[in-house]
Amino acid sequence: MKLRQKFLFLAIAPLILALCAISIAVRYQATTLARQQRDTIQQAYLASKEAELKHYVTLANHSIAHLVKSGRNDPATLDEAKRILSTLSFGDDGYFFVYDMQGNSLMHPRQPELVGQNLFMLKDQEGNPTIQRLLARAREGGGLERYNWVKPSTHKSAPKLGYVIPLPEWGWMLGTGIYLDDVDAALAKVDAQQRGNIRNTLLWMAAIAAMALVAVGVSGLALNIREYRVADAKLKVLAQRVVESQEEERARLSRDLHDGISQWLVSIKLQIEAGIIRLGNPAQQDKAKAAFEHTAEQLNNVLGEVRRISHNLRPAILDDLGLAAALDHLAAEFRVHIGVDVAFSATGCTDGLPDVANTVLFRIAQEALTNIERHAAATSVNIGLEGDAEGVTLRIADNGSGFDAEGIAGHPKRGIGLRNMMERMDAIGGQFRIESSPAGTTVLARVDNKGKK
Repeated sequence: MKLRQKFLFLAIAPLILALCAISIAVRYQATTLARQQRDTIQQAYLASKEAELKHYVTLANHSIAHLVKSGRNDPATLDEAKRILSTLSFGDDGYFFVYDMQGNSLMHPRQPELVGQNLFMLKDQEGNPTIQRLLARAREGGGLERYNWVKPSTHKSAPKLGYVIPLPEWGWMLGTGIYLDDVDAALAKVDAQQRGNIRNTLLWMAAIAAMALVAVGVSGLALNIREYRVADAKLKVLAQRVVESQEEERARLSRDLHDGISQWLVSIKLQIEAGIIRLGNPAQQDKAKAAFEHTAEQLNNVLGEVRRISHNLRPAILDDLGLAAALDHLAAEFRVHIGVDVAFSATGCTDGLPDVANTVLFRIAQEALTNIERHAAATSVNIGLEGDAEGVTLRIADNGSGFDAEGIAGHPKRGIGLRNMMERMDAIGGQFRIESSPAGTTVLARVDNKGKK
């Protein structure tokens, strides 16, 4: 996976995880709230139905209260009470029923076939003794009881909530009830609506998440395109800098060869030719000898110049004696070359660095001294090489006029030397820092032990 893809993944993955976590939390909270709301609605609905049943039974009791209070219990009175109760109803499935305390059905307007039967031992499909439980509730003074009973409108067994009271004057149990499947249907409708709301909420969150991901993707794509363009522009500038640097190096070598070695060789050639001519004249042999001696001296100068150029390209002392010796030699050369007091000191163990690290630190020292010669107007330079258990640090300090390090490093046409030093240190995982002020400039380059491997 490429670095940009990793960044994009790190941007999108937390967003997806956060949205998933939010969705789970919202769904859990919505489900919990829906369940609590359902329970509240169910309790309120059942409470209203329970109160309604009590009112119905109270109404039915009042409708026959004049017969009960008359004190008569003859068949005619009882039949009249049954007739009145049988005419009272509320809906297709709302009716009243009457049993005696032995479980005999005395009145049932929706199921007349049960009248006259003893249903004391009747049990529902779950094995519960329905009439016995109703009679027990009536003997306790009346109240609510849940049981299963055949629903007249569907002719199927359904859960029912009944309310019964005793009529001790006649030994009756009077009651009515409502079927709870209607309540369950209403609650199921509420559940469906709540599930729909939760589903719609999650869909909205998914849509928002999709739009957010698209926005992140588009932003990432736009950023990538912009970064590619910027990187391409920087690459072109860097390539131009490399070409310019190469041309500068070639020009310098050309000047060194033309202005130094080439002129010396021409001079040596002329002196050798003159010496050869003088050798043919016995009187000029002493002058010929002097000419050849001068030529040998010039050849030594040519060899020294060749060594200097070779040393600048790749100092052999760096490979033979190590970084500290190479930096000491470099300080001595610049001390003679630029006429500035260049001091070198080495402390600690500075051996053991790989060749590439030694070369980078040496080149940084070369570049720093070159910049000091060209721009700093310094009178004193200190080069320090310090080794410790964690790594090696190169420190180059001068007392020159200083400069704006950040401004020059960011300038597109200046500061190529600084950028070269930074890029060299980045390539080996080292640390590089420049501190500059009107009192002088300090260059710090450090290679840790982990950078040695």
